Amino acid sequence: MNYKGLFLILAICLTSCDLNHSPINKGGDYFKPKWPGVRNGNVRVIQIEEKGRQYKLWTKTFGNSIHTRILLLSGGPGCSHEYFECFENYLPAEGIEFIYYDQLGTGFSDHPMDTSMWDLARYVEEVETVRKALQLGPSDFYLLGHSWGGILAMEYALKYQKNLKGLIISNMMASCPKYDQYAKDVLAKKINPIVLDSIKMMESKGDIHNPRYTELLMTHFYSQFICRIPLSEWPEPLQRSFNGLNESLYVTMQGPSEFGISGKLENWDRSSDLNQLKIPVLVIGATNDTMDPEYMSWMSQQIKGATFLLCPNGSHMCMWDDQEHYFPGLVSFLRNK
Repeated sequence: MNYKGLFLILAICLTSCDLNHSPINKGGDYFKPKWPGVRNGNVRVIQIEEKGRQYKLWTKTFGNSIHTRILLLSGGPGCSHEYFECFENYLPAEGIEFIYYDQLGTGFSDHPMDTSMWDLARYVEEVETVRKALQLGPSDFYLLGHSWGGILAMEYALKYQKNLKGLIISNMMASCPKYDQYAKDVLAKKINPIVLDSIKMMESKGDIHNPRYTELLMTHFYSQFICRIPLSEWPEPLQRSFNGLNESLYVTMQGPSEFGISGKLENWDRSSDLNQLKIPVLVIGATNDTMDPEYMSWMSQQIKGATFLLCPNGSHMCMWDDQEHYFPGLVSFLRNK
């Protein structure tokens, strides 16, 4: 064997391997570390003070953009950021930065036992604290709120729109009384009456932890109006987020029933205030949503220059069950603003 020739080949191979080679997929500045120090996946824990005590809020930034940065407000109330993980398959390719954020009482953030902290006005100020900590501003800051997160986003925008570049209201009506009416007059009538009576009877008895109650809801309500992907195929991030729901937060704000609202948000209504919004706004609804799509279309008409996106094949979680409409519509809005 010609060892001299073999060593020569190895030497050529080794010298041609540059340890500082460029990655195969060049991301430009998009994948540049967001914060100085140890690279921790761009997780940023933000300290807040409430009632003389310190609490931690968990955030994680995906990507790096100087023009388009979206803070995601999850729903429930009480769900974590995790059901937004499908955004990772769509927004990076567009160079759009997005930020996971677990509100106080959800996900990786602290979970106080004091239910008086489950308060809309307090959460608005919490979002403002997060905005300041992450250095978001009117040149780059978009707020996307889904479901309860949509209520929070609207409320924040009506107080702090000077800090926003744009607002996305995803699958939420601007009136809880109107939502309550829609749930009772439309959604409930789409459920088998015998099943509906069983659900309401268990709710009236406070028997919402009964496995039968969960089974009926999942089979007859969630599969129609929450996510229309077959239950056996529900995406793991969606299940993970739902499994971690903070029930105390949910019941305090929403109430125990899916067929209407009876918690602290029962009388919340900003319908007449929508025309105060002067920033670019996208309202997203779905044909099979728990929220009235016609009302959400009406919402967009109350805001000068606003856009309405209907996901015709989707439900409340149309970022999962109608991705072919949800994400192109979202990206188009962001590109054109």
